[in-house]
Amino acid sequence: MIRFRPLHAVRLICAFAAFMLAFAAGAGFSNVANAYDRATVQQQFQNWLATDMRRAALQSGVSASVYDRSTKGLTINWSLPDLVPPGTKPPERRVQTQPEFSEPGPYFNENNLNYLAVKGRQLYRQYKPVLDQIEARYGVPGRIVLAIWGREMGYGAAEEKYDILQVLGTKAFMTGSRQQMFQHEFITALKIIQSGAAPLDKHKASWAGAFGQPQLMPSNFLDYAVDFDGDGKIDVWDSVPDSLATIAKHLASDGWERGRDWGYEAVIPENVSCAQEGPDNARAISVWVKQGINRVSGKTFPAEELREPGMMLVPQGRYGPEFIVTPNFYVLKKYNNSDLYALFVGNLADRIQYGMGAFVQPWQRTGTLLRSDVADMQRKLMGMGYDTGGADGLVGFKTRRSIGDWQMRNRVSQTCWPTPQLKNELLR
Repeated sequence: MIRFRPLHAVRLICAFAAFMLAFAAGAGFSNVANAYDRATVQQQFQNWLATDMRRAALQSGVSASVYDRSTKGLTINWSLPDLVPPGTKPPERRVQTQPEFSEPGPYFNENNLNYLAVKGRQLYRQYKPVLDQIEARYGVPGRIVLAIWGREMGYGAAEEKYDILQVLGTKAFMTGSRQQMFQHEFITALKIIQSGAAPLDKHKASWAGAFGQPQLMPSNFLDYAVDFDGDGKIDVWDSVPDSLATIAKHLASDGWERGRDWGYEAVIPENVSCAQEGPDNARAISVWVKQGINRVSGKTFPAEELREPGMMLVPQGRYGPEFIVTPNFYVLKKYNNSDLYALFVGNLADRIQYGMGAFVQPWQRTGTLLRSDVADMQRKLMGMGYDTGGADGLVGFKTRRSIGDWQMRNRVSQTCWPTPQLKNELLR
């Protein structure tokens, strides 16, 4: 079995990994559990483990002995974000200014991307035979698989520090609307332990309960984990082949189209509406070309791609890089539902294999908006009949194109992006 080697140099990116985990965890949110008597809530948790959760687990096929042994001494992890004891209402959250809610630029830290690319190229050479075998089986290029490994775990350098069952149990008891999902994951983890497929009770996880190099939830482990090195066991912690093949199977199962790229940075002329983006607005790439959209730096789209469907993507409207992406971009989003995540992975993959650098068009500073500001704008647009995808304060493609359509209708310069100035114009 090929095992992970100590990657001491990669420790330099651990701070970056922690930084991104903090974003994902909702850094800046108050931990509402602090407002309650912990001893009382802990007793409620113990009662729940001994009754409702135990009954559900046993009905799902978990043996009493495995359940009792695995949950013995289990306590709430109070350090997790957004804990809401059953029967209580969370206080109003303090609004955030994460990159997804203001400016995407900080997400693409050039120093960290360069470092991940250099290490990724080294690992690409080291594991090329394995990556070629993985691509032959699943159709996912090795550079994409490596980029996800780098983005998720710094190629094995990022440390997991949370007990898997404690995280899942805590979230199953104290996460409100997502309780049912985490209860399912908690029971699935117990089933994995019972089957002997993986000793989850002996390993650590992220704050969200995801574990291993591919960062899997228990249900993902059952669906995608692979024994690719042929040693008779699945090891997504220490086996490189198992971990990389698991990532590839995940993407292939989500619909990765063999032989297609993830997307291309493009130049969208000013006379072409930026409000045409979205996975529901696919058209042949040749049609986009006829509108005047071309790749950056004078490049052309591959001939074999011209007849295939592509989608416009303007993740910062007119203020940042613009793209024509393929359906594979949205497969990357299934791994982590974020435009920026998928772009990060795609750009890192291109750096690893092709030596490419940062996107040609820079991310511009447009002024910071709070999430509540964006939500107010979304509600105003929805009131006028636009489909923003909801009023959640997230600037997704439906919000961007709704802004663009409103700007066009009101003869305002079309940017397809919320700014403080646009907020004042829209909400006045």
